[in-house]
Order: sequence, then C-alpha cells, then structure tokens
Amino acid sequence: MCLILVAAAAGLRSSELLALKSNDINFSTGTIRVDESSDQRNNGKIGICKNAAAYRTVVLHDAEGKSAMRELKKFLQQAPGELVFRSQFGNPLLETTILNQGLYPVLKQLGLPKGGLHGFRRGCNRRWELTGLNPAVIRQQMGHTSQRMTTLYSGEIPLAQVAEAFSKRSSARIAA
Repeated sequence: MCLILVAAAAGLRSSELLALKSNDINFSTGTIRVDESSDQRNNGKIGICKNAAAYRTVVLHDAEGKSAMRELKKFLQQAPGELVFRSQFGNPLLETTILNQGLYPVLKQLGLPKGGLHGFRRGCNRRWELTGLNPAVIRQQMGHTSQRMTTLYSGEIPLAQVAEAFSKRSSARIAA
C-alpha cells in the first residue's frame, strides 16, 4: 500500500522507487532524493539512474505528497531498513513481483484492466499539471531530459470519452 501511495504522489520511475533508501527521505523538508536505480533485468541490482536529469530531489508538498510522507514515516517505523521497499531477505523488490502478487490481483478484483506502476507516474504528472504547476518544475520533478517528454505525459481526455468509459462500467448512462 505504501509503495503505491509513494508512486502516485512522487511520480518516481519504478526503478527509482525500488532503489529508494531510508536516507533518501527527508521528512522535515518533505522531500525524496533520487540518486540510484534498481535494474529489473539484473535481479534488482542497485546502480546509476536512467539519465542525468533523473538525479533530483522531489518535493512532496501537495496534499497527496504530504499524505504519502505520513504513511511512509509510519511504514519505516514498522519496517526499518536501508532499502525502503525490499523483499523478506532485504533485497530490492522486482517490479514483476509487485505487479503479479499485488497490483494485478487488486485490479482484477476491482474489475479493472491490468496496468503497471508507470500509470502512477503519469497520473502524478497529470495531477501536477492540473494544479497549474509550472511545466519546467514538472519536468524537473519528473526527471525528464526535455519538455517534449513531459508533454507526452500530458493532455486532457475529452469529457465525452470519460463519460463513455464510466458508462461502460455501470448500468446507468452518464451524460457528458
């Protein structure tokens, strides 16, 4: 649960989230430092980040960020360790494990299609965009190398498409 909250609030790449260490979190400033990455293809080996822009400090001062930081603080008190999210043996978690044993079963139970952790990253980007955050700040927070990449995460879905999608999930027709 805590992993998903942090993913949604901070917009970290899954590889960054899974390399997160307790000393990367500053509860007094409400920030998370990103300076390593976990390589899924190499059994979670901790190493360098994706690109130079990925090395950053993410500020979590909006309501979602503050909530995630509160839950993260409780989580770390219950499960202290160097890696924040780790296996029972203290190793980095693998994204496939999180998806297959956690996210996919929950999505299936809710009757929703499979989706990965990247969706939480995109959702965070969109949330920051909708709050009017400066696009340059969003780019920095997301660790994108260009504004073009940040723009790929953006965009409004027409209300008619939203209404149609929700109508398919319920017995009532939702008007746009």
